[in-house]
Amino acid sequence: MKQQSAQARWEQRTQRPLLGLAVAFAVAYAVPIVDSTAGHSLTTVCTAVEWVVWGAFAADYLMRLAMSRHRRRFVRTHWMDLCAVVVPILQPLRLLRMVSTLILVGRRARMASQIQLTTYVAGAVVGLLMFGSLAVLSVERDSPNGNIRTLGDAVWWSFTTMTTVGYGDHAPTTGLGRMIAVGLMLSGIALLGVVTANIATWFIARFEKDDVEERRQTEAIEALTEEVRALRAEVAALSGVGVGVGVGVPGVVGAGVAEVLGAGVSEVLGDEVSR
Repeated sequence: MKQQSAQARWEQRTQRPLLGLAVAFAVAYAVPIVDSTAGHSLTTVCTAVEWVVWGAFAADYLMRLAMSRHRRRFVRTHWMDLCAVVVPILQPLRLLRMVSTLILVGRRARMASQIQLTTYVAGAVVGLLMFGSLAVLSVERDSPNGNIRTLGDAVWWSFTTMTTVGYGDHAPTTGLGRMIAVGLMLSGIALLGVVTANIATWFIARFEKDDVEERRQTEAIEALTEEVRALRAEVAALSGVGVGVGVGVPGVVGAGVAEVLGAGVSEVLGDEVSR
């Protein structure tokens, strides 16, 4: 229990710093691509920042693994995190560092209970759109037959690809660019499915809430109806007793009481139905 609580405290304390490092990674990744005239020193600094951010997420994975009570189960349930940590070491490509960092950021963001599904989906859409645009621009800009030359072309292509519209006015011509396109298409379909399922769940929950309220009102009306019947039967019995003993006034009073009770209960029923 102490190890689990230590792991929870670690995840809570490192959540915001890691998200801040993710923003730094996004800036470092984007600067050399957007500014094609960036010098060697600036490119080197950006590359160093990318490696530092990836190293921070790798260290976070190792710390959570060390704090885990069942390490084998942790590795099995966090196999994607492990792949994101190991793959850039085997082949240090900028694109692989970007993919691995995105995976690690997404996994850590998913652990945060305060992040709602809508916020997470919106962040995923913006992140995929931005990084997809930068990635395809970096591999297609220098292609002899490529037609994605500017950041605007790349953003337009990423948007149409994620939404599976695909006008065809811009398309990747390299193998790596087409792999990026496949990833964006699959991600766009998955995010669209999440948004659709979220909206459907909201409507279903709303309808179920209305049904529960309607059933509650129906049960309340039925209970009040039974009470009215019991009260009328009791008043009728009292009226019959008054007439039987030769006293006319109680019978009249009993009828008046029955009328008043009936009117009051009817008013209550009307208020309940109106609600």
